[in-house]
Amino acid sequence: MSLWRDYPAKLAEAVGCPALIYDRKGHGRSPALTQPRTPRYLHEEAQALDHLIGKEKIRDFFLVGHSDGASIALLYAALANATPPRAILTEAAHLFVDGITRAGIRAAVDAYGQGLRERLMRHHGEKTDTLFWNWAGSWLAPSFDAFDIREEAKRVSCPVFALQGTDDEYGSPAQIEAIRACCRGPVETRFIPGARHEPHQQAFEETLAWMRGALLSLL
Repeated sequence: MSLWRDYPAKLAEAVGCPALIYDRKGHGRSPALTQPRTPRYLHEEAQALDHLIGKEKIRDFFLVGHSDGASIALLYAALANATPPRAILTEAAHLFVDGITRAGIRAAVDAYGQGLRERLMRHHGEKTDTLFWNWAGSWLAPSFDAFDIREEAKRVSCPVFALQGTDDEYGSPAQIEAIRACCRGPVETRFIPGARHEPHQQAFEETLAWMRGALLSLL
């Protein structure tokens, strides 16, 4: 959660809604990963989200996710028996593997021993090595070539608001276009000029204003 900084709290305050914010397993304050990730780890995380929503008895809600979290939100909404969200806001979602994604991950691997590890340790502590190498290893593995959730996205019927930076180092504009083409419900998209993979950090006010407007349009 700390990678988001104060963005979730600011968004919740801006729309006057409570927020449930959590660290997925292996991240932040959650327990460390104990097994290697499988090529279906995002699907597994969608099931975990379904369990969390059921456990907390949440019935009327929006989903907001970044990167893997955005893909997980879409996969959750595609589940047959899940409580449907009122809408989904995705930031830098991945629906399939593209060349930019893997090039960005290879660059991160190169940077890991040159300061990136220390920066990530501020957020993930002693879990950092396990988390980073599971992430990089999963996406760079040949077994991940088949990752493609466009078919699942065709089962998403709630409104989707999809955001991406024009300079996203981990995904091409084709990811946003796939959301527009595949999701059954209304889709609104936005590219943030000059933002990279984390518009909520690189263009905080613009991203916040757009997400606020999206949520308020449905309240």
